[in-house]
Amino acid sequence: MIILGIDPGTAMLGYGIIERTGPRLRAIDYGVIKTAASLSLPERLESIYLSLTDLIELHAPALVGVERLFFTKNVQTAFAVGQARGVVLLAAALHDLEIREATPNEVKVATAGHGSASKEQVGRMVQAILGLPEIPTPDDAADALAIAICVANRERSVSRIPTGALDRSALQPAPTGHTPYEKAVRDALRRERLGLGPEGQTSRVPKSKTAS
Repeated sequence: MIILGIDPGTAMLGYGIIERTGPRLRAIDYGVIKTAASLSLPERLESIYLSLTDLIELHAPALVGVERLFFTKNVQTAFAVGQARGVVLLAAALHDLEIREATPNEVKVATAGHGSASKEQVGRMVQAILGLPEIPTPDDAADALAIAICVANRERSVSRIPTGALDRSALQPAPTGHTPYEKAVRDALRRERLGLGPEGQTSRVPKSKTAS
């Protein structure tokens, strides 16, 4: 299953595309869609829509994961996120793709294990879970990959539940902690506490590079 994760924004929209094969996750593509400040809002939204359409048609995702709109003190930021989200929802609907939403807190818990994780911690966990050679940059792309990971893990958990069961409380809880994904998360958290990199060496945050 291929999942497209989106961190919405009008000036810069992050995207991350991963593939889930059973419990295993791998990164396919990630980056940002930038729009020029000189463009009008309608032109920015059109540019985002056309770029998203290209991504969808190129990678043919089965699901689109997008950050859920949450209350913020910055009204201008909330409007920008909401407008970009609308374009994402439209692109997904026109391509008959299902949408999965997740709050920033849910994404942090799914990747870093706690809702107070910093962007750097989320980025390092995304690197570890997907086996990337370096932390994905910029932060918007790392956040989009984290959203895709959250959605992939949630879908995998739901798929364990028998479709014919009506009373979920009667189901035997699925064993946890033994899949490759869960082992990767545990190992990455342990390395995070010890200050080690993906292969056990002392970790160093790579210099940011400009996304293409």
